[in-house]
Amino acid sequence: MKKRLFFLLLSLALLLSGCRLLPEVNVATPAQSDTAIWAMDTRMELRLYGDSTGAVMTDLTGQINALDQALSVTSASSALTSLNETGRSEDVRIVSLVSAAQKISALTDGALDITLYPVSRAWGFTTQTYQIPETEALDALRELVGMDKITLGEESVCLAEGTKLDFGALAKGYAADLCRRRVEDAELSALLSLGGNIQTVGSKPDGSAWVIGVQDPDDMEHFALTLNITGSKAVVTSGDYQRYFMEDDVRYCHIIDPKTLAPVRGTLRSVTVIADSGLTADGLSTALFVMGRAAGEALWRQRGDFEAIWMEADGSVWVTPGLTVTPGERPVYTVAR
Repeated sequence: MKKRLFFLLLSLALLLSGCRLLPEVNVATPAQSDTAIWAMDTRMELRLYGDSTGAVMTDLTGQINALDQALSVTSASSALTSLNETGRSEDVRIVSLVSAAQKISALTDGALDITLYPVSRAWGFTTQTYQIPETEALDALRELVGMDKITLGEESVCLAEGTKLDFGALAKGYAADLCRRRVEDAELSALLSLGGNIQTVGSKPDGSAWVIGVQDPDDMEHFALTLNITGSKAVVTSGDYQRYFMEDDVRYCHIIDPKTLAPVRGTLRSVTVIADSGLTADGLSTALFVMGRAAGEALWRQRGDFEAIWMEADGSVWVTPGLTVTPGERPVYTVAR
C-alpha cells in the first residue's frame, strides 16, 4: 500500500523563536572546536568534536577554500571560468559535478539546469543590477542554454559555443560531501553549516539528536519548524525569500525555470530536502522548487530515497511520510530513517 503525504497547517503563533543544539549537561564529550569562514559568497560555520590537534578543521577549511577558488563563476582565475571561456575542462571536480547535474536533471525532467548562468545575468542576479529582460533577449539566450549543450566524457567536459555553466545549485552540497568524508575518515563527528546547507556527520557526542531549524519564509529571523536528525544527513532549503527583487509588487526570485527562462512563480515559498548526500540534497532542493509540489511528490513516490518539506504561501506545510511529527505547541519533525 502506497504511503501518502500528510498535511499540517502551522499557525504563525506556533513558529519557533529560534534553533539551538540541545545543551550537553553533565555529559563527558569530546572537545568542541568551532570556526567560521567566508566562501562561495556566504558565511560558513563548522563545528567539530574531538579534533584535538586542529588538523581536521584545517583540512576542511582548506578544502572549502580550494573549491571556492575552482568553482567560482565570477573569478577570472577559476577552473570554471576557464571552462566557460574555452569550452573545455579536464578538472576532475568539474567532471564530477557535471555528471551529477546530468543525473539530477534527467531525474527531474530538466528542472535542474546548470547552463542558466547567462539567463541569471540577464535578470541581474549575478550582478545585483536587477531587471526584467526583454522577451527578445531571453529568446536569444535560449540558443545557449540546455543540458544538451554539454558533452561529458570520461575525463573531460565540453560546451557548445556560448554556453556557460554555474554550479550554484550544487557546489555547497559537493563541498559538504567532501567535508563529511574527511570527518568520517578521522572518526569524528561534526555539524557543518555551509551557507544554509546543513551537514551532520556521525552522532552527537551527548547521544541526543542533532536539532536543525528550517527558516520561516516570512521571517528570516525565526524558524518555522525544527528537525531531529540522527547520524549523517544533509539538509538543504531552496526558497523565493533568499535572493529576489520586487517590481510592481511582484516577487522575482533567483531560481530560474529552465522552461520559461524566468524566475519561478507559484504558491511555493520553500522546499527543504533531507538526503544522505549533500550534492543530492542541494540539487534536488532547487529542482523540486522548480517542479512544484505535485511533481515533487510524484518523484518522491518514484524514488523514496529522500525526504522533503514544502512550505506554501498560505502557511501550510507538506512533508513526506519519512518525517514523523511530535505534536504539541512546538511540533518537531524527526527523520525516521
